Amino acid sequence: MTDLLFRGGPVFTATAPSPPRPGGPDAVLVRDGRVAAVGAEADVARLARPGHDTVDLAGRLLTPGFTDAHVHPVQAGLERAKCELTEVFGLPAYLERIAAYAAAHPDRPWIDGGGWDMAAFPGGLPHRAQLDFLDRPAYLIQRDHHAAWVNTRALELSGVTAATPDPPDGRIERDADGTPSGVLHEGAMDLVGPLTPRPTPADIEAALLDAQDHLFSLGVTGWQDAIVGSYAGSEDNLPTYLSAAASGRLRARVVGALWWDRTRGAEQIEELVTRRAMARGLFSAGSVKIMQDGIAENFTAAVIEPYCGCGPDQRGLSYVDPVLLRGHVAELDRLGFQVHFHAIGERAVREALDALEGTSPGNRHHIAHVQIIEPSDVPRFARQGVTANLQPLWATHHLQMDELCIPFLGEERSSWQYPFADLVRTGARLCAGSDWPVSSADPLQGMHVAVNRTEPGGSVHAGYPTAGTPFLPEQCLDLATVMAAYTAGSAWTNHHDEAGVIAEGRRADLVVLDRDPFTLPPGEIWTTQVALTFAGGEAVYERR
Repeated sequence: MTDLLFRGGPVFTATAPSPPRPGGPDAVLVRDGRVAAVGAEADVARLARPGHDTVDLAGRLLTPGFTDAHVHPVQAGLERAKCELTEVFGLPAYLERIAAYAAAHPDRPWIDGGGWDMAAFPGGLPHRAQLDFLDRPAYLIQRDHHAAWVNTRALELSGVTAATPDPPDGRIERDADGTPSGVLHEGAMDLVGPLTPRPTPADIEAALLDAQDHLFSLGVTGWQDAIVGSYAGSEDNLPTYLSAAASGRLRARVVGALWWDRTRGAEQIEELVTRRAMARGLFSAGSVKIMQDGIAENFTAAVIEPYCGCGPDQRGLSYVDPVLLRGHVAELDRLGFQVHFHAIGERAVREALDALEGTSPGNRHHIAHVQIIEPSDVPRFARQGVTANLQPLWATHHLQMDELCIPFLGEERSSWQYPFADLVRTGARLCAGSDWPVSSADPLQGMHVAVNRTEPGGSVHAGYPTAGTPFLPEQCLDLATVMAAYTAGSAWTNHHDEAGVIAEGRRADLVVLDRDPFTLPPGEIWTTQVALTFAGGEAVYERR
């Protein structure tokens, strides 16, 4: 393999959370897929073998490849091939796109897809009647993937009526007379979702490869798939990863977080061990995903005190009994699994931390989302060796936050949201991810929000009146800290110790940005784009 020399620009090595400095490295040599040298151009260039290739950075920043520590690429790829609503906002825009999709696909028996935003509807709730203009059943997943919007025909086909009880882990929204209104929360999604057309193995693999290309275009060279298994009507994507890894079509480093079926108990652990052993190539499966609660917007996030204005018993849902959870986590830890928690509400975060008390830091357990953390629990992350897995894009003033979260969380609890700086001050290790397709997969957009706590330009909420007002600005991070979280932090979380930093001997997963964001005003970080992406020293993306 020909040597590859990067020269003429600053290098963010991520070996420490500090920005590139004058006189720091400005050249990197890659040989046989590994970093062979880092340093001053005059010194590094002398080591390049004759006939080497050169990338002239021309002042642009070179960084390690980004690792997304919480993402759903297969679901995202499947949604991109269906009726996708993520790029528009508001009921008129949704209906226009749905109608166009239906007209373009008259042969499809269902209108399915997703990406609608709760903030587009009064009280966060669309209605089945809004979709009854369609000549087919409709099943559209909410952007956060915690609810589905269905029409009357879909409810009829599924047999869901006023007499249908709520499942233990979900809720059916209802009209005043008890008739299902067309929104199914959490476990109630499974009342309709399995009836939608099942993707073929070829469809699922095409979705994975499309998602991989998209992630490469954003500089993401590794990720943790946050649900590998069957969930909310989706197919088990483990066979797809195994096939892509065996054939070499998977070119990114991937950890699959095996899904913990919350309707079952410890008897599934033996199956998880078997599934872990099936991993191969660039795909490993040493993590287990436990979703401990839902989301704040539909009151399924587990909170300590009741939601404001919702009755004394409305404290959300703990999907796994906290007492049983401790035993499950202890056994997973003993078997060498990493536990990857979803926890939004402060009670769920506390239950996750309680369950992780006394576990091995070497398994690199992490809690994703951490929207609300009761202040006394913040120092526990560092004390227990638990990584905080941040999804920074959510930490802004936007419609969903201002209208569906803050009024129901109350003033004090709202001030506990996304305490990124507090986590850093108390010594917590950070990693970062997107939760795509819930939100944009672009790490640079996430970095912009972590630094500014405002909406990036171009987002669907950018025109919202308070989008430019920083959300709890005392929790802002500096750019180097959050870039380190997306590189070294997330790679470490994935047990990818050979990646995540630019240092001799490490895997040459590298990204050339189109500018140096450390030289930009903070409010312009979002304008930075990826110019080139390399995985194992091979170019996998070039911006045209």
